Amino acid sequence: MLGVIEAVLYAAGEDGVDLHTLAEILGVSVAATRQQVATLADQMAADEQRGLFIQQSGERFYMLTKPATASALKKYFQGPPATGLSKAALECLAIIAYQQPVTRIDIDEVRGVQSSGSLQTLVTRQLIAEAGRKDAPGRPIMYRTTDVFLDYFGLRSLDDLPPLPTTGTPDPETLDLFGREDIDGEPTSVTSTDGTPTEEK
Repeated sequence: MLGVIEAVLYAAGEDGVDLHTLAEILGVSVAATRQQVATLADQMAADEQRGLFIQQSGERFYMLTKPATASALKKYFQGPPATGLSKAALECLAIIAYQQPVTRIDIDEVRGVQSSGSLQTLVTRQLIAEAGRKDAPGRPIMYRTTDVFLDYFGLRSLDDLPPLPTTGTPDPETLDLFGREDIDGEPTSVTSTDGTPTEEK
């Protein structure tokens, strides 16, 4: 059960998971869920070899990186904003660029997979930022692109984004704007929604 809790909190990313939702996923009572989360949190906090810990805010739980890892993470994210962006991250970035402001759930529906990890990467690289919260249950965070995004892609404003086709395959100009080569050398696409069960960050 502890492994499931850890996996769910990791997948939820910065949105976190509320206690009642976690209890429903586990199929146990709220009280039992609270106890299990506390047990896992104590284990992760005490283990100096682990880089993550569980943070509670009200009845919501988040999986965060430990402060001790801050310097290493800073080094990892140094350099040009889009260096090392995965296909998954580029897909998320394209969806945000054309549909902003947009929530993680909206992005997940377009891609067919969970996108929390990619969104965290894009926020850290300063390519996207929060754009308030949607007036909907849970008040999910909405995302928009930033000036760093415009600078990186050589755009003066969002009006300079190439138009998306109404049907068929995206035009080459659009693919040139967001296309990158992943670590295997395969060309990426802004419209891939093949339902791959996992994502690269």
